[in-house]
This record gives sequence, C-alpha cells and structure tokens, in this order.
Amino acid sequence: MKKSIASYLTVSLTISVLLYVSLSSNKVIDSSKYSTAGLVLNYTVSHDAETKAGDLALFNSNKTFSPYLGKSFVGFKEALAFKESRGDYSSVNTLGYLGKYQFGKETLKLIGIYDVEEFLNNPELQERAFIANAERNKWILRRDIKRFVGKKINGILITESGILAAAHLAGPGSVKNYLRSYGLENFSDAYGTSMEYYLKKFSGYDTSFVKPNKNAKAVNS
Repeated sequence: MKKSIASYLTVSLTISVLLYVSLSSNKVIDSSKYSTAGLVLNYTVSHDAETKAGDLALFNSNKTFSPYLGKSFVGFKEALAFKESRGDYSSVNTLGYLGKYQFGKETLKLIGIYDVEEFLNNPELQERAFIANAERNKWILRRDIKRFVGKKINGILITESGILAAAHLAGPGSVKNYLRSYGLENFSDAYGTSMEYYLKKFSGYDTSFVKPNKNAKAVNS
C-alpha cells in the first residue's frame, strides 16, 4: 500500500514538473516586431492594369505562351509568316511556294538562292531571305512609299509595312500599279487573297529596320 501511494505521488510530481516547464517556456511574442507597416516594399512583379481576359485564358490553357510582339518588326514578319504558312519552315503549298514565308523559286533566284532543298532545310537562310527580299522591295518602292504613306486608297490607310506586305504577296510591280492607279488595279493571288487585304491587315508595323537595298542578297555570291 505504501509503495502504491509513493508511486502515485512520484508520477503526480513528475507530471506537475513537466507542465510547469512547458508553460514557463511559452513566452508571449511581440508581433509588432515583425510588422511591415511603414516599410517601402520593392515588388519584382508589377501589376498590369491592361491585362485582358483573353490573356489570362492563354496563361491558363495548355498552349505555349509567346510574348506579345505588338507592332515591332519581329511582330510584322511573324504575323506575315503565320498568314503565309502558319510559321512552318518546311511548308510547300499546292502552287510550289516554299517555306515559312512562301517564296516562289524565281523570287529566290533574285536574292541569290538556287538550291530549293537547302532553302527548305535551313531556317536561318529563310530568315535572311525574308530580310533581303524586303530590302529589295523597299528600294524598288522607295518613291511610292514616300508619296503614298499616310494617304487613304479605297478607305485603306497606306503604311510602309502594308506596302511591304503587299509586295511580298504580289511583287513590287503590282503594288506600284495599285498605288499609282489609286486602287483601280488590284491584284489577287491564286487563292483569292488581295493586295488590299494585305495593305490593311499588315498596316502600322515598324519596318524602319528594313533598309532599301537594290542588290540585297540572302546568299553572298
């Protein structure tokens, strides 16, 4: 009996000591020491007040997100490439037009490219071809660009990028005829796409990067 009472007292005393130690270690934390009130905080991610619902949907989709290129020159050439081939370097259409920007073989020859297979398998060459062709067209159309940019023809505001896009579609000669006839001589390709569509769709891009060059080549001879 005495042993049981002694054991009971020992257990009780042990529990009491543990409770005292536990309670005494729980200090009151002064949360004011951890407040950010009054501090100037530098956030690395800014709030974009112009974010649209469509942009958020794109982020939430499983599609690959590409930065918005706006009216930059890269935006111009990528928008034109998407219209031509959906950006496919290996594309060959039913009329034999080639690559991301759908070049004809004769146009390629004008900028120094004669090997079609090499062209189709060389994305870097295709990009150089686009620049060279745009430079050549800009030189041919330099006077028309100066004369007509800012004017309206058939309700379409004429811009340099629209002219260069139309020249890519129809050739610089056809663009000259259209502008100098004030829209009477319009051109449409075999699929029914008109110069006026390109003049309007690709208007307002910054194509100052393209320098007029009569002898522009994608391949140095």
